[in-house]
Amino acid sequence: MSMNQAAPAKGAFLVEIKKLAVLTWPLLIAQVTQTLMGVSDTVMAGRYSAMDMAAVAVGFGVTLPFLVFIQGLCLALTPQIARIHGANKTSMAADWVFQALYLTLIVSILVLLLMPLIPNVLNYLDMSAELKSKTLDYIGYVFFSMPAFAVYQVFRNYCEGLSRTRPTMMIMFAGLIVNIPANYMLINGVGGLPEMGGPGCGLATMLVFYIMAIATVAYTMMKPELKQYRVFHGFRRFKWQKIKQLIGLGIPIAFTLLAEVTLFALAALLLAPFGANTVAAHQIALNFSALIFMLPLSIGMAVAIRIGFLMGENKKHLTSYAYKSALLLTFTTVGFTATFTVLGAHFIASLYTSNSSVIQMAAELLLLAAVFQFSDCIQVVGANSLRGYRDNKAMVIISLFSYWCVGFPTAVVLGLTDWFGEPMAAKGFWFGFIVGLSTAAILMTARVLIIQRRLRIYSDA
Repeated sequence: MSMNQAAPAKGAFLVEIKKLAVLTWPLLIAQVTQTLMGVSDTVMAGRYSAMDMAAVAVGFGVTLPFLVFIQGLCLALTPQIARIHGANKTSMAADWVFQALYLTLIVSILVLLLMPLIPNVLNYLDMSAELKSKTLDYIGYVFFSMPAFAVYQVFRNYCEGLSRTRPTMMIMFAGLIVNIPANYMLINGVGGLPEMGGPGCGLATMLVFYIMAIATVAYTMMKPELKQYRVFHGFRRFKWQKIKQLIGLGIPIAFTLLAEVTLFALAALLLAPFGANTVAAHQIALNFSALIFMLPLSIGMAVAIRIGFLMGENKKHLTSYAYKSALLLTFTTVGFTATFTVLGAHFIASLYTSNSSVIQMAAELLLLAAVFQFSDCIQVVGANSLRGYRDNKAMVIISLFSYWCVGFPTAVVLGLTDWFGEPMAAKGFWFGFIVGLSTAAILMTARVLIIQRRLRIYSDA
């Protein structure tokens, strides 16, 4: 490569690093804030009673797949809006926003119609009548928040598609500020409110989702720079062709998210026979890893926006710089977080519990979690790059194969069987996670490189 070729490449690389950093930090704060909302629910219900914390935990486990599914559908909107933004086709944005609203509101109503079936699902769990009643109340409130969650996610992804990530940060942070006092007041019955215990967290969640939906709509309606997109100028009719396109783009994203969420959830259930300490240690390592994952996830979300924008701008050759910049950012940050995880494993575990046995087991799992972080950062950047390219079918196929055909069987064999010696319990599952995520990282990277090669051939033709 000549000096003249190297200079533009270096310049493009630095531009993408800066663009990604600007997009990433508000997304990171928003994702961490969202995680803290779930943590505050669990902690505050737990301080009220163990039964109420259990009701929140079970209720959250039941409602999470539905929330993740709606979120996955909405994530299809971001690269679509980013392409419109890049191509400067402002008149097309409103139609896509309306179609996404129609789709997600229909799904949220269908979820509401499932509510009468939930008691039958809970009958399969060994739980007391009081715990079942509290869990059903919590689930009912969260189910009734689904339409608000759908509206919030649509307008959030609309803003993010326009490279406006700060509103997400501010509104999510406002949601946390509302969530904590609302939890306290509804759980404990402050100021004449009924003392609801754990179900109060569900009602607080419902209130927060409606407040966030209203705030996001108000922002997009009132922001002068967004008026050119004419989202609120007239009614847009239901268009089945665009709905089908959103379903085609969104369903693979939703199932990709569900594949990973259900893998980790099932692991906790399968580890139950090894005792409470093993499950607790696994949960500590998983909870800390989920918090650390917010950083590469935010970078991944940012690169999906950038690639979508560059594709719309017809600067396909620059998408490879966006992808490489995202990899560099994630590797750099994960280098720090993995080092901290290794050096502070016992300290991290002690923040969750005072049980010395659990601390020791969790510290050992956190060492594996440090390795896990590198595979995770590569696969999340690859998956979101594919989302930016709208190659969502390949993304879901790779995810399902890597997690359920490679990672899960490896986890079960190492964790639960004696095929290679004594069952390794939680450690076996974490080795399985590493194998599954490493497989996903390799395949996602290969797929991204194939797409970039095709784009170069197309550009040169």
